[in-house]
Amino acid sequence: MAGHVEGSLRKGGNRLRITGQLIEAETGTHVWADKYDGVLEDVFDLQDKITETIVGIIEPSVRRAEIERSRRKRPENLGAYDLYLRALPHTQSAMPEDAAIAIGYLEEALELDPNYAVAHAALAVCRESRFRGAGFDEADRTEGVRHARLALALGTDDATALAYAALTVLHLAHDFEAASGAIARALSLNGSCATALYWGAHIHAWSGDPVLAEDYASRALRLSPFDPLSYEGYLALGAVRLRLRRYDDAAACLAKAVQANPRFSVLYALQASALAMAGRIEDARALARRLLELEPTFRALRFLEFAGFVRPEIREAFAAAFREARLPE
Repeated sequence: MAGHVEGSLRKGGNRLRITGQLIEAETGTHVWADKYDGVLEDVFDLQDKITETIVGIIEPSVRRAEIERSRRKRPENLGAYDLYLRALPHTQSAMPEDAAIAIGYLEEALELDPNYAVAHAALAVCRESRFRGAGFDEADRTEGVRHARLALALGTDDATALAYAALTVLHLAHDFEAASGAIARALSLNGSCATALYWGAHIHAWSGDPVLAEDYASRALRLSPFDPLSYEGYLALGAVRLRLRRYDDAAACLAKAVQANPRFSVLYALQASALAMAGRIEDARALARRLLELEPTFRALRFLEFAGFVRPEIREAFAAAFREARLPE
């Protein structure tokens, strides 16, 4: 997307107001606009805050604008990047039916460009969604790991590719070292990459450092609160609170995750678990019924097997909570 940034600075006494906006050159559409207030003495801190916020906010705004631009193109004019953009919204719901749509676009993109790292990474995430939500087919696991490893090898300078690949190698290969290393590399490339912060929060919440998970989730939600992955920020905060045995707080965070992505059935299972751990059994059972409406084939033992990357004490707590919530084994 071609575009230009405009802005202005106003000063009154020792107060500053800085405004900025990003405009798409082709259509004149405002992609993003915001304002920042501060005092003259804090101008350098304000400058750092503006830089961090602009990078964090513009990234998803530009991505949405690029997706809309790609949708306006005729199918015969689509390149690998356009196909990736068309796939992207379907990769972010974490549901297998959406993943099936995205896989078609991404495989076509890789036919045009076999070394396209972020397409490999997105395809890995889609295979993970299918494995978890559509029958635990080992072919999906194998292909997911293969594409994730390719993305890690090809995308060493692409923060988004590294972030998506990190999630998949954790979930499907249970390789925490590769996953956390990829997130660290992604954030060294772009410390305001919301995708890397959201997936990094997820990875550390379940398998690594809870303090780092809390930091990543809070930064991601501050920088990009309306991101399609915002549910992952609340999920990570909920997971950290589960680890601290603050079960009511965990349930409240997971309720926000459900609100941000109400089609993702796993979130209902996690919230039901937190409610059961908090002793709110009837509430937990109501959530379990809602989960089974969304995903009638959900089975607790299969989910716990998939969640081998989760710290053992949390999986044990989940097993007991699932029984309390009357989720089928």
